[in-house]
Formats: sequence, C-alpha cells, structure tokens
Amino acid sequence: MVEKDKPKKPKGEVHINREVCKGCGFCVEFCPSHVLALDTAFNRKGYHPPVAAKPEACNGCNLCGLYCPDFAIFGVRLGKVEEDSDDEG
Repeated sequence: MVEKDKPKKPKGEVHINREVCKGCGFCVEFCPSHVLALDTAFNRKGYHPPVAAKPEACNGCNLCGLYCPDFAIFGVRLGKVEEDSDDEG
C-alpha cells in the first residue's frame, strides 16, 4: 500500500500596530485559527488592541488585515511548512 502524504500546515506571523488600533475586534472575530484576543491593557488612544494569544497557530492568511478598518494588523505567510499533527484537539 502507498502511504498518503500528511497534509502540510502553513506557518505565519501576525504583526500588530497597537497605537493605530481602535479596538473594534474584527480581527479577533474573523481569525479562523483563533490566534488573537483583545488585550486588557490600553493603547495611547484608550482602546484595547489585539494581542497574539496563540501565535504558533497563525497560518498567515491575513484575514485579520483584510477586515481591519484602520490597517493596524496584518498576517504574513512564512515559507516554512510543517506537518499537521494528529495530537491537536
């Protein structure tokens, strides 16, 4: 029997400009990998910007950046791809 290749999971990073963010939460809501959460700390404007609560889960899809009305966040897909593990639950 031929063993199928395991699917590869893309890796990415999220970049956040905390001082531009107005805390709308669109990035948190639309992130398919649930990477983001709103911070409990305020930025200089008095808003709660997002933080990467689970940065290792980012796949760089950039949905956060596409939905951000203030261009305060964006995702970048990295060149490395790792094998998806069966242990995730």
